[in-house]
Amino acid sequence: MFLDPELFEQIVENTPLISIDLYVKDAHGRYLLGKRTNRPAKDYWFVPGGRIFKGESLKSAFQRLCSDELGIALDYSHSAFVGVFEHMYEDSVFSEEKATHYIVLVHEVEHDIAIDQLPKGQHCQYRWFSQSELMEASDVHHHNKLRFFDK
Repeated sequence: MFLDPELFEQIVENTPLISIDLYVKDAHGRYLLGKRTNRPAKDYWFVPGGRIFKGESLKSAFQRLCSDELGIALDYSHSAFVGVFEHMYEDSVFSEEKATHYIVLVHEVEHDIAIDQLPKGQHCQYRWFSQSELMEASDVHHHNKLRFFDK
């Protein structure tokens, strides 16, 4: 459930957000990233994902985010848990001066997706990246790069 913007702004200012990021890998071993349209990480290539709502199970949040971010239904049992990561940003959806803190649960799925059919809510365009392309690109957000060092 989306919160009243004033309440959500207070939450962002005072507590970490818990989210799920989706590593979507295609049959060629490439990863799906989208060019973010909103802060934080605006204008960077970033994996799909989003926050977990209060009272929402991990399974339900995963399924909702797959639908919202990828436009497809994927079952939680078909994902592989990658790990827990921490993201700190100097900005937020509300302001360039208000920081955001995320605790991120990363799940990987293998699925070939037609990028021209993906939702445009959080990303204005999409692209498949090989691991080396992802690591070398200057406009892939560093939070995504840090996760791929061990892959």
